[in-house]
Amino acid sequence: MFESVYGAFIIMGMRICDVTLGTLRTILVVQGRKYYAAMIGFVEVLIWVFVIRFVVQNLDHIPNLIGYAAGFATGNILGITIEQKIGLGFVQLNIISRHFTDAIADKLRKLKYGLTILPGEGGSGGVAIIVTIIPRKYQKKAISIIEEIDKTAFITVQHSLPYRGFIHGSRK
Repeated sequence: MFESVYGAFIIMGMRICDVTLGTLRTILVVQGRKYYAAMIGFVEVLIWVFVIRFVVQNLDHIPNLIGYAAGFATGNILGITIEQKIGLGFVQLNIISRHFTDAIADKLRKLKYGLTILPGEGGSGGVAIIVTIIPRKYQKKAISIIEEIDKTAFITVQHSLPYRGFIHGSRK
């Protein structure tokens, strides 16, 4: 019995590792970081092969199957959590403020965030749209700065993959 439970925990731990790596690898693939993705993928698959070999050899041990599934679920949670902490890549923030566009732009520029202000037309007339592309690790900080100035500002966040040019905020 002890060996059965011990084996399940080993499987679970290895699955946590390979699924966590797989989650990070997927994000790197989306961002076009192919060499990092390949290195992580190599380790991920190597771990998976060892795990699946052990599971297939012991299919009659239900704790192993439960450990496999629990490791998969936990690995997803851990992988996403780690990636959120690291904040890989860039995001584009689009900010629309009815009355505080200049104050938001001034504050962000003082903190060395590059931005562009575009004219726009909303349902109630003219608006200004602030567009900034920043490293994702600064996303929460930038949003809190915006909300300090205008709690009702309309903010959208989207993944950004800069193609060319200078990203001012990335030099922070």
